[in-house]
Amino acid sequence: MSQPQSTETRIRTDQSPPQAAAAGTPDAGLRLRPGLGVWLRDLILSLAISAFIIVFIYQPVKVEGTSMMPSLEDQERIFVNKFVYRLEPISRGDIVVFRYPRDPSKSYIKRVIGVAGDRIRIDGGQVYVNGEALDEDYVPPAYADSRSYPETLVPPNCYLVLGDHRSMSNDSRDFGPVNQSYIYGKAVFGYWPMDKLGRVR
Repeated sequence: MSQPQSTETRIRTDQSPPQAAAAGTPDAGLRLRPGLGVWLRDLILSLAISAFIIVFIYQPVKVEGTSMMPSLEDQERIFVNKFVYRLEPISRGDIVVFRYPRDPSKSYIKRVIGVAGDRIRIDGGQVYVNGEALDEDYVPPAYADSRSYPETLVPPNCYLVLGDHRSMSNDSRDFGPVNQSYIYGKAVFGYWPMDKLGRVR
């Protein structure tokens, strides 16, 4: 059963404008003019490096929705590494960003539970991977549910993903495994609010 749109966790590119810097005095502006060329060069270089990082490596995004609580909260700001999966495989436990299979214009964020070749079964909310119960300390009892899911073999180049807030998540239980081609990043670092500053786990 699909969940209410307002609870589903999606991401949006973080385009919040930076705080405006305080204006200097007229005298200070005059003193800076001899070095204006150097300052402009450094500014352009910094912007170019920042653009490269954002386009090819790290992208700031805003989490929208509650389906990844308590790991990620609604309106939390995080960095997504868009390059990491060129160097290492997607692993069970990773929190990944992907294009929603039913509407690729939307991006979802979920946790990888099963990789290609895994047999995944959910019995009354308990996840089993290849016949063994999965220990999920990131799903507190208050966020668990009692839904079941018949045993499924994860196809080649696909991943089974679930939200940490199991009772409020639209995930692979609804739309099936996600093809690797839809996955484009890994959540790596939270930067806002400050009490969530640090590595995403």
